[in-house]
Amino acid sequence: MPENTTAHRSLRLGIAGPVGTGKSSLIATICRVLAEEIRLGVITNDIYTDEDARFLRSAGVLDAERIRAVETGACPHTAIRDDVTANLAAVEQLEADFDPLDVVLVESGGDNLTATFSPALVDAQVFVLDVAGGGDVARKGGPGIGRADLLVVNKIDLAPHVGVDVEQMVVDATEAREGRAVLALSRHREDTVAQLRTWVLEVLAAHTAGHHIPRDPGPMAPHFHADGEEHTHDHAHEHPHAHTR
Repeated sequence: MPENTTAHRSLRLGIAGPVGTGKSSLIATICRVLAEEIRLGVITNDIYTDEDARFLRSAGVLDAERIRAVETGACPHTAIRDDVTANLAAVEQLEADFDPLDVVLVESGGDNLTATFSPALVDAQVFVLDVAGGGDVARKGGPGIGRADLLVVNKIDLAPHVGVDVEQMVVDATEAREGRAVLALSRHREDTVAQLRTWVLEVLAAHTAGHHIPRDPGPMAPHFHADGEEHTHDHAHEHPHAHTR
């Protein structure tokens, strides 16, 4: 019998959100609290640089070789939604190089409130907002805010300095998400970091048991690129996943 050389299929967890909301620091926090419990890898996305990957490597949260960068050369959502080829290849190569990995975190480049990952690329997705963006941003909705598996309201320790009521922001976010999970987070508050750790482990357990079914949050809302043309990204993405061991 030929030897099976297929790498273990990790849980692939997408992290999206606007520029500056703290996606990289969120990934660093996940790595910091879970690196001794589970086997992690990271893929970052930037348009023309590997800056996010370099930030994570310098933070020392994982072995540097477990952090890979994809330079998309295009709008961030293109590489996570429309043509996931480069990201998917990077994930699969990372899984092969460090087989077995439990979780691969895929960070989108900073995008707008509608950004979503294709379920062909990730199994679950986290959308990140921060209080400095304004207390009203959570109730504005959109596919990213409304239908990601988890919405993180980040940097809550800054709320008193920017005049944001975190409790009201969470209430608004929960309503916009029709009750889906919302986490108010500060990397400086261990109670909130513990909630993040628990959520990741619960999703991993469901994935490992074959119970987690990746959901498609739906296409991005119409938006405009620098060329002045409207882009709807209304491709149909039906990718049933059956995770077997």
